[in-house]
Amino acid sequence: MTERTTTPRERYREQVRTEVKEKAWQQIAGSGTSALSLNAIAKQMGLSGPALYRYFANRDELITELIRDAYRSLADAFHAATDTAQDPGADTGAGAGTGHLVALAGSLRHWALQDRHRYFLVYGTPVPGYHAPPEITAIAAEMMTVLLDACAAAAPGGRGHSFDAHLADHRGWAGDHPDAPPAALRLALAFWSRLHGALSLELAGHFNGMGLDPAALYASEVDSLTA
Repeated sequence: MTERTTTPRERYREQVRTEVKEKAWQQIAGSGTSALSLNAIAKQMGLSGPALYRYFANRDELITELIRDAYRSLADAFHAATDTAQDPGADTGAGAGTGHLVALAGSLRHWALQDRHRYFLVYGTPVPGYHAPPEITAIAAEMMTVLLDACAAAAPGGRGHSFDAHLADHRGWAGDHPDAPPAALRLALAFWSRLHGALSLELAGHFNGMGLDPAALYASEVDSLTA
């Protein structure tokens, strides 16, 4: 298949959009997402407000682009961790399903620590007045599918639990795994909530001064989940 050649105008447009996003991340790091302003970014770039609106129609479109990039990078990290866990030559020291979960947990923490502002944009306090379009929730569902694949392998059966009836009635979040065993669904929810809980506290600085190692705490949570 012949690769499409971009025009100088298209390349310039992409360069401007990239610069806008870089300025947006700087604003978020300094004042938070709620203070994000296209007009302020335009002033920094030496453009008029109307000129910048040719690249992003409004603030929400810019936020969607930032969230899409963030989710896409985490989804790619999950896929890479899956490839590593499934590599016949990889030595995880655990069973296939458990090794897959360990790899996903490691990629999640590595991704989170790379940029805490990116992490909190997607897993922190919702941006007032912003509603993510379906394309964003589709990427989130893609990551959940990867997680459920690992959980189905690590906990194919498992004993019954009082929460199972609730899970049976609320499987919409399971995406491509509507028939996953309750044990796998419970494990996926525990993995997602407990690891994000530890990461959120660490990145917000709530462990500072407590004299504990956040990495060791995170590892203990992973050990508990995969036991």
